[in-house]
This record gives sequence, structure tokens and C-alpha cells, in this order.
Amino acid sequence: MVTIADVARHAGVAPSTVSYVLTGKRAISEETADRVWGSIRSLGYRPRGGMPSSAAVGAIGVLLPLRGGVNVAVAMRFVRAVVDTSRRRDRDVLVITADEGADGVLRAAESVAGLVVMDVEMDDPRVPALRSSPTPSVLIGVPTDPSGLSCVDLGFSAAYAMCVDHLADRGHLDIALLGAPRAVYERRTGYAERGVAGFSAAALRRGVNFVVRACESDGLAAKRLLAEHSEITGIVVHNEAALPAVVAGARSSVDVVAVCPDEVARRTEPKVSSVHVPAEDLGRRAVELLAARIDGAAPFGVELSRPVLTGRS
Repeated sequence: MVTIADVARHAGVAPSTVSYVLTGKRAISEETADRVWGSIRSLGYRPRGGMPSSAAVGAIGVLLPLRGGVNVAVAMRFVRAVVDTSRRRDRDVLVITADEGADGVLRAAESVAGLVVMDVEMDDPRVPALRSSPTPSVLIGVPTDPSGLSCVDLGFSAAYAMCVDHLADRGHLDIALLGAPRAVYERRTGYAERGVAGFSAAALRRGVNFVVRACESDGLAAKRLLAEHSEITGIVVHNEAALPAVVAGARSSVDVVAVCPDEVARRTEPKVSSVHVPAEDLGRRAVELLAARIDGAAPFGVELSRPVLTGRS
């Protein structure tokens, strides 16, 4: 069985640092936290009993299964916002990485005051347990049927459509979407599936030709795409890890627009237009809504942030 000590050795940190990353009890640098999460995923570490033994009533649990296609760096933006907002409310945070479905939800719900649920699928197997549990929860993501749930997310369908309109307005007639890794689509992750639907509908509405491809973090899908479809002059990218490779490998005549945090789009060379993914705002709002749910003061419902596109090219 993999232990915290094993994770610490793999990441090159002290065991206490691993515990702090899991519980959010102390501030850990982004670089160190990302390294620890990478080791947790590589080694397949699972906290004993599904969560750290320091779990306490009053804490907030974050259900973040580290499975294929999950970008740890992106997920950590949400987690850090949850931790920071929870600290200001004098609550500890337990980050639970085991992918145990409904059973994991029920075990976690027994030890925390509320749950923030991430990596939500369209037909998420955790949803029935979340509905039936007396422990309040908020999902960062939206399943097919959100009734009886509290959800926050970016309006990904509208975000992708906004990218299509941006490219069409600039005269592009042949465009492509390079999205998440294949594993994300295979398990029907909500943001990815809604994004593809929004992209496709907008392309049909604007009368442009389009191609949709899954994209791994190495960005090689972009090279294959442009080799097979020389007519493509506009690409929408929603894959933060692959974005630098896509931009570097694209012809100068190809216009790239990304769905990602603004700071990521500003770091590319050349800079690209982008729809901002407000991870910090969504993580903060999830905790605010969860606190209201714990107090019995918030109804169920879905809150979608309106996408905003910033042109940079």
C-alpha cells in the first residue's frame, strides 16, 4: 500500500508537506503542490479510509478523483480557491482523490460538514448519493439532470460558441476544435461534452466547416490535424497543457483562440485571444454557496458564469 511517506519521497518533500497539501491546513507554494499532486497520481496513493485521518466535523471535503485526462495544474486552481475561501470561514479542507463513486461520497459525507464535487460527468454515478445524503454539497460542473443539486460552472457551451463567432467574424471558413484528452470524452465529462455541443451548433449556425478532435497534453493532435486538413485556418483550443505546443506548431496563417485562464493565454508566444476560465471565482462561489447550504439558506439550482472573450491577436 502506498503511504504518505512514499509520496513524500517521490515528490522530494517532507511527509508533513503532503499532509498539508491534502488538508489545506497550511499554505504550500503552487509549484510544490503541483509536484505533490503529480506524485499522488503517479503512485496511485489513496488516503486510508478514503480521506486523511485528521478529518473533523466542520471541515469541507473536496471530491477530486485523479483519473485519466485530469489536468492537475488546472484542478489545483479550483482547489486553492476552495481552500483560501474556506480558511477565511475557519473551516479545514480535506481533498479526497480516490475515485470510488457513490461509496466514496457516502463515506466522505459522514466526516465533513459539506462537499465540493469536481470532475463532474454528464451521467455522474455520484449524483444519486449526493441527492440522498443529508450532507450538503455543491458541484463545480453540471450533470445531465441537475435537479435536487447545487451547481456552479462556466457556461462552456456559450464559451465555445463565442470562440466560433470570433473566428467566423474574422473570415475563417474552415475551423477545428482541439479539446480535452480522449479519456475525458470517453467518460462524458460535463464541461467537455457541453463545449463540443456549443462549438458544433455555432459552426452550423455560422455556416463554417468544422472538425473536432480530442487532444492529449503533448499537442501532437494539432500537427496531425493540420497535416490532414491544410484548409483549416482557425483553431479553438481547450487544453491548457497542449496550448503552447499547438501555438508553436501552427502555421502563421492559423488563428488560435483558447478557452483557458487569461494568464495562460498571455504567456503564449504569440499571445492568443481567449475566453477566460474563472477557476478562482468558481471555487470561491462553490464555498460560499456550500456555506449557505450548510446553514439551510440556499435553494438548489445551477449558476453559470457568463463567458468573456478577450482579443489579443
